[in-house]
Amino acid sequence: MLKIGLTGGIGSGKSEVSRRLSDRGAVVIDADKIAREVVEPGTPGLARVVAVFGDEVLRADGALDRERLGSIVFSDSGKLAALNGIVHPLVGARVAELQSQAAEDDEDAIVVYDVPLLVENKLAPMYDAVIVVDAADEVRLARLTGVRGMSEQDARARIAAQASREDRLGVADIVIRNEGSLEELDARVDEVWTRLSALRVNRAP
Repeated sequence: MLKIGLTGGIGSGKSEVSRRLSDRGAVVIDADKIAREVVEPGTPGLARVVAVFGDEVLRADGALDRERLGSIVFSDSGKLAALNGIVHPLVGARVAELQSQAAEDDEDAIVVYDVPLLVENKLAPMYDAVIVVDAADEVRLARLTGVRGMSEQDARARIAAQASREDRLGVADIVIRNEGSLEELDARVDEVWTRLSALRVNRAP
């Protein structure tokens, strides 16, 4: 099994790359998606969050009010640590389960871990190779304001809160430049998939 870390700053197009790798046969494990799943209504994770933070973090329908919870934890490092102490072990257990299932289904699987904070959390050594989706900050800013409708101030703040472009490129084994059309991105992903397939063959016993 080949373990690939995939990351990229907000607005880089990482999700587009993730989808295209999945279409080509990769098993994609999305850390953000799992983090949402482990605190869905009825889960032990949500029950633990409510036990620590109270019913005020629930919406009327019983789902987690992420905005409310965010406003509580991101201004208090102790509360953020408490939340991470609940969520991170659950995410880790689910990732391990999915990884085991992928290996069971296909021992030669290419497993892509979609991890937005790979660089910030120093996770690069966990993977056989790291792919960084890269675009200039101004390109990302234009996407965030034009496509996502963010204000320029908010978009710049979100970019600044993440690892720098230089730091991400510093851990990259493969860089996917994404400043052009989707057709150009398709061609680049094809090249990367060919490279990953060759790497998988070379690693086979």
